[in-house]
Amino acid sequence: MSEMKELIEEIAKALVDIPDQVAVKEVEGEQVTVFELRVAPSDLGKVIGKQGRTARSMRTILGAAGMKLNRRFTLEILE
Repeated sequence: MSEMKELIEEIAKALVDIPDQVAVKEVEGEQVTVFELRVAPSDLGKVIGKQGRTARSMRTILGAAGMKLNRRFTLEILE
């Protein structure tokens, strides 16, 4: 599932001012794969977006890909 990790990483890097500080950790569970996204503190708002719209959009993409791959994905944005 590293393609999904790379996808999240690429989307986040396109949104932030400090792409070097984007880090995605993949945590495999039995039912769900959790992606933990870390960005520079100054970029947190850019990744979350107004009223969480950007984060919601990223989660929607993960959900759609998960349907196709028959797997559940969640995205956690860590401070």
